[in-house]
Amino acid sequence: MVLRLPIAHFFEGVCFGLFLSMSIVTVQLGQCGNQIGFEVFDALFNDSHCPRGLCSKKENEAYQASCKERFFSEEENGVPLARAVLVDMEPKVINQTLSKAARSGRWKYGQHSCFCQKQGSGNNWAYGHEESIMNLIRKEVEKCDSLSGFFIIMSMAGGTGSGLGAFVTQNLQDQYSSALKMNQIIWPYGTGEVIVQNYNSILTLSHLYRSSDALLVHENDAVHKICAKLMNIKQISFCDINQVLAHQLGSVFQPTYSGEGSFHYRRNPLGDLMENLVPHPEFKMLGVRNIPQMSENSLAYSTFTWAGLLKHLRQMLISNAKMEEGIDWQVRPPLSGLPPLGKMSVNREIHFNTSIANLVILRGKDAHSADVGAFKDPALYTSWLEPVHAFNVWKTQRAFRKYERSAALVSNSQSLVKPLDRIVGKAWNMFASRAYLHQYTKFGIEEEDFLDSFTLLEQVIASYCNL
Repeated sequence: MVLRLPIAHFFEGVCFGLFLSMSIVTVQLGQCGNQIGFEVFDALFNDSHCPRGLCSKKENEAYQASCKERFFSEEENGVPLARAVLVDMEPKVINQTLSKAARSGRWKYGQHSCFCQKQGSGNNWAYGHEESIMNLIRKEVEKCDSLSGFFIIMSMAGGTGSGLGAFVTQNLQDQYSSALKMNQIIWPYGTGEVIVQNYNSILTLSHLYRSSDALLVHENDAVHKICAKLMNIKQISFCDINQVLAHQLGSVFQPTYSGEGSFHYRRNPLGDLMENLVPHPEFKMLGVRNIPQMSENSLAYSTFTWAGLLKHLRQMLISNAKMEEGIDWQVRPPLSGLPPLGKMSVNREIHFNTSIANLVILRGKDAHSADVGAFKDPALYTSWLEPVHAFNVWKTQRAFRKYERSAALVSNSQSLVKPLDRIVGKAWNMFASRAYLHQYTKFGIEEEDFLDSFTLLEQVIASYCNL
């Protein structure tokens, strides 16, 4: 049975320390986590030092200071150091990541913030649980005046990121129970990257559901489409994909004002995200949508209004579209009372994406005047949460990167039910024939562990379906 509590009640008694300088320690796990982590820090730094912020010098300096205290500490020579721990079972990617950051000349990683060993994880979830990583994390935490929490970047399908990610998150929960933990997880391509990716995925997700406060999910297939259709990239590389991911994450984590009419930047982004978006531990899967997203060439010929951006963003939400191109405008809230547009095919089901909670983040010119009333429609949300608890908006007139106006939507909704159900189904088919189980049992993961994972995730699917 699901408890029906307003978001504010769930967080009663938790002190978020809004007036303290609160930092986030990022843990980059595996090849995927380290490559994305670099792009995230680079995007954060470049944006905070962008001269085109469209705001006063004083406001821009406050924005820079707020970004820095969240994500960077400072070395004696003045070069910002990323508040990060880098982990991989092979040194190659970590060495590349370290040298890439150092070559930028703008910021870098700490010399002693890395862990790697000679042998890789062989794309097996059960391999390579290394306790010594926790010592590196502890040292990074000790550099923070006040810790907001941990941001763990990882793949769901591979070896190091998935298996070690679940292990590290559990250890963080044990050792830092009062600090918030958000896992940014990369959902594998539907066509498959490694043969055991569905096993890795269900084991990872079920363990994270027990120990993480929120899972911020990006689907590789969706990001790939954004690169192709919106960014007009012909030969798409992982670097291209990671830069889109970094842009989306930056649009969420960069500073925003702490309230309507306030010009103070909020100090605890993780705490505020959890308070706004995770009303109950059964529901902790979040997705991000951004608008606009386009190449520099296209941007030169484009203008945007808040009304147009928010109209598209709302329809992306309710029709479960990941980008503004190809939105299905026939999907409408079930209680809107409006007739359907056009004639529907019997075989085609129009599925309305019901939300638990939504956070809209507006950045840029005249953000204070943008009307977000359409996101307060009760028909968008589950019946057990009033829109006053389920919807929030954050704003800053400071522009984000190259966009005069931009909006991000972080949503806790039904949007991941289908991909989750698909992965659980594929994993179950393999499990039923005992395929590849020996790769796990030799490392101590038994059939019972798989069954526990299936049970937990089936419950998650059922809970989201019943909204």
